[in-house]
Amino acid sequence: MMPFGGMAARLERDRLRAEGVGQHHNAIKYLNQDYEALKQECIESGTLFRDPQFPAGPSALGFKELGPHSSKTRGVEWKRPSELVDDPQFIVGGATRTDICQGALGDCWLLAAIGSLTLNEELLHRVVPHGQSFQEDYAGIFHFQIWQFGEWVDVVVDDQLPTKDGELLFVHSAECTEFWSALLEKAYAKLNGCYESLSGGSTTEGFEDFTGGVAEMYDLKRPPRNMGHIIRKALERGSLLGCSIDITSAFDMEAVTFKKLVKGHAYSVTAFRDVNYRGQQEQLIRIRNPWGQVEWTGAWSDGSSKWNNIDPTDREELQLKMEDGEFWMSFRDFMREFSRLEICNLTPDALTKDELSRWHTQLFEGTWRRGSTAGGCRNHPATFWINPQFKIKLLEEDDDPGDDEVACSFLVALMQKHRRRERRVGGDMHTIGFAVYEVPEEAQGSQNVHLRKDFFLRNQSRARSETFINLREVSNQIRLPPGEYIVVPSTFEPHKEADFILRVFTEKQSDTAELDEEISADLADEEEITEDDIEDGFKNMFQQLAGEDMEISVFELRTILNRVIARHKDLKTDGFSLDSCRNMVNLMDKDGSARLGLVEFQILWNKIRSWLTIFRQHDLDKSGTMSSYEMRMALESAGFKLNNKLHQVVVARYADADMGVDFDNFVCCLVKLEAMFRFFHSMDPEGTGTAVMNLSEWLLLTMCG
Repeated sequence: MMPFGGMAARLERDRLRAEGVGQHHNAIKYLNQDYEALKQECIESGTLFRDPQFPAGPSALGFKELGPHSSKTRGVEWKRPSELVDDPQFIVGGATRTDICQGALGDCWLLAAIGSLTLNEELLHRVVPHGQSFQEDYAGIFHFQIWQFGEWVDVVVDDQLPTKDGELLFVHSAECTEFWSALLEKAYAKLNGCYESLSGGSTTEGFEDFTGGVAEMYDLKRPPRNMGHIIRKALERGSLLGCSIDITSAFDMEAVTFKKLVKGHAYSVTAFRDVNYRGQQEQLIRIRNPWGQVEWTGAWSDGSSKWNNIDPTDREELQLKMEDGEFWMSFRDFMREFSRLEICNLTPDALTKDELSRWHTQLFEGTWRRGSTAGGCRNHPATFWINPQFKIKLLEEDDDPGDDEVACSFLVALMQKHRRRERRVGGDMHTIGFAVYEVPEEAQGSQNVHLRKDFFLRNQSRARSETFINLREVSNQIRLPPGEYIVVPSTFEPHKEADFILRVFTEKQSDTAELDEEISADLADEEEITEDDIEDGFKNMFQQLAGEDMEISVFELRTILNRVIARHKDLKTDGFSLDSCRNMVNLMDKDGSARLGLVEFQILWNKIRSWLTIFRQHDLDKSGTMSSYEMRMALESAGFKLNNKLHQVVVARYADADMGVDFDNFVCCLVKLEAMFRFFHSMDPEGTGTAVMNLSEWLLLTMCG
């Protein structure tokens, strides 16, 4: 079962979140490191900060290509900026997109996102707080604020940076005395475990982590009709845009096309303009390559003759604002050359509409756990239903449907958490997606329901993610008529474990909530029997085992139960443990003797027989064990309705490594549940749903449980 420490930490986190911790103005201190306090300590002691949570050394670099023995890390030295240049600066002349040049790490996706961030000063300074410098109160410590799965975190770093031959190994600025971008990259590496974890990714990941926004991805080979309009509106709203050319084979990676575009490389879109070219309107788009030097050589490139045929004022204005690595191209060429476009909407505005009406947003945290809530996709009907389920109630149709259909627009974004950190131990992104179903009539208006296997066998989805894909986030815009729907997020294969967040953005007001069972127990009244009601055969067996004192101890109970259960050849069991027998005695012991008399033992035996019947009913394949999702139905048959979190705890505690539950563990689980429910009810005689207990009662409960 989840340790009490883990439960306490989760409850404390929920409490802090309710108080606003994790919002941008009140960011969570990552790893409990307080920037101001640490900086003050260093100033007072006259030392430069060394980060004990992310020490400058091989483990911070990586585990494979950047591992301790790789050629790429040979000769790496960690140096502070003052050891590299005479007069280091944090930011020179404002942060610009030329401050980000790529080094020996495949994180162009991240650099494209940082480059786009520099186009919006207000956004940039949310991530890169003001007032940091190498001059005033310098102590070798810096901090950055990064959005992580629904919360802003404040990440502290020291300024020891990896170098080779006196040059920064990774991100650097074209202005060699400037270090804000290299330190931001270090903070992001710390969040993800090491620098190597940043290799390879989608620009949307960086976009979202620097804004808390929501991203969309467009396939430019199958674009919407109004793609130019979408780009123009996104730039006007200050959205961040990235684009790339798909690779078709490993040989393509970072291959340069005939006109000097790099395949598999992340670029950012920085402007969109109309110009008058020979009496015709020409749409131009400005692109930036974070590498800096490699630029498009086709039409409208820096040296193109086409610039001679437009108004000199336009030419001067457009070319004056060019930076190294930045170039214009025609929108037609852009659509032909590039494969995908990623847009991060900074506030959840109407994503393709002229007016900037706000979206209504909702964020849920969820978990896929093997055996309890990790059911896989619709291809696995036996387990799909056990995935978490979330209800959306669409109340009003859009103001401007754009066609005759009455519909409500909403966007669903499913994001898996912390998967980059798993790379060090061989993990990576799961393949994820979601499906949307209409809520059946009998379940409408209720949150306390978890739709079962039969529903999903009988009903088709009304919408779903375009694909299951191994990206951190999958998102889709969906339009459906007003009504109640459920979103079922899942991994492609069952039994894949991960935490996730599900964000739902609706154009009009809506009700959104997690669908889950209301916790309840249908406990029968305690049996009232006397010794006269007990059969002679049962009495004789009891007398033989109990001995002269006519009471059964925990040890004797274990002997009896294991002897009886061994006769049932159809059951798989490791036998009852002393701990589980103690729980049974605690449940049945009415006189506090820690032993069971004849009547108490008869009542316990009656319970075990009824639970044996339920176990056999739900052991569908007659294997002698139940699968963990058969266990869920069996607990319900025994009168216990539990929510997803409790099912996860039950499976973690009572299932084996193959997610099987044998008979003794099934009984132990039911004994524990009944004891806990009965204790709670005794502390809440009015049935208010809240129990009050003192420390002594709490300790009695937890020590005996």
